[in-house]
Amino acid sequence: MTLAARIDHTLLRPDCTETQIIRLCEEAAAHGFASVCVPPCYVALATGQLAGTGVPVCTVIGFPLGYATSAVKFKEAEVALYDGATELDMVINISALKSGKADTIQAEILDLADLCHVHQALLKVIIETALLTEEEVVLAAGLCVAGEADFVKTSTGFASRGASVADVELLRRVLPATMRIKAAGGIRTREAALALVAAGADRIGSSNSLALITSTDEPTAA
Repeated sequence: MTLAARIDHTLLRPDCTETQIIRLCEEAAAHGFASVCVPPCYVALATGQLAGTGVPVCTVIGFPLGYATSAVKFKEAEVALYDGATELDMVINISALKSGKADTIQAEILDLADLCHVHQALLKVIIETALLTEEEVVLAAGLCVAGEADFVKTSTGFASRGASVADVELLRRVLPATMRIKAAGGIRTREAALALVAAGADRIGSSNSLALITSTDEPTAA
């Protein structure tokens, strides 16, 4: 698999424009990126732009802070799926996690996973490792497994730091082999991306995707 095929080509800045989203889609189709990840308000636009290309549209739910109510996240997910998204990156309620409300988080993940799977869509759960202790990362990872998510994602890219090799190694160590990992946030070089893949990341989320690939993008380890 090429590195490009592992990358979610991402543009989530609050000042992004329609023109930039269209260019993002063109780049994703040209380079064979795994998906485009766009703000919810641009899902329908991206879906239209990518029709027939085979590139999925991803968007974010409860982003970037995660503490919207479960009902709001569910509705946000419904709208995104209706608009054409087939991958959803949802931020957990970090406040609830730190308050000991694991059951609430697991229920939220399970509800969104059920909704996604009815629509043949993927759910990636962002746990924001920068804000968690190692014990909390392990707890959050377990809740993602119990909630039947498809991926655990390290970061929003809006916290104090993004993904680290140590984060991915820890997740790969505690997660079952069937649970995939997405590393995101602050991945600006090809070397950094390849190190995260080597540590166990199945996907890379980056707004600097073009700098991560080469014109002869070599396959990465399966």
